[in-house]
Amino acid sequence: MSSTNAIIAENIKRLRKLKNLSQKQVSLEMGIPQGQYSLVENGKVMPTIPSLEKIATVFEVSLVEFFKTNSEEENVNLPLLEKIKIIDSLDEDEKQALLKLIDMAISKKKLKDNLSNLIS
Repeated sequence: MSSTNAIIAENIKRLRKLKNLSQKQVSLEMGIPQGQYSLVENGKVMPTIPSLEKIATVFEVSLVEFFKTNSEEENVNLPLLEKIKIIDSLDEDEKQALLKLIDMAISKKKLKDNLSNLIS
């Protein structure tokens, strides 16, 4: 397996798990047999560009996501981006309540930092 193919396969698997999807669910949404999808995800077959485009559509990501190497920053930020997408899809009341909680947590952190600076 080439290193590019390994990176693509690893990213496909990571994104599928992030979306909490099974291989069967992904293959159904793509319209291909599960065995064929499994070969791609396990790095045994290099996916075609049209296949990558279908997978990207299922995962709601750009094609670039499949070629990223594992850096800690990317692994940390992707779940946050997923959470932001989910927050954006909430009802307006739920979204406002959540944003108020976030604002309170930020205010508490700033207050704590300011008090620490005053004490030092």
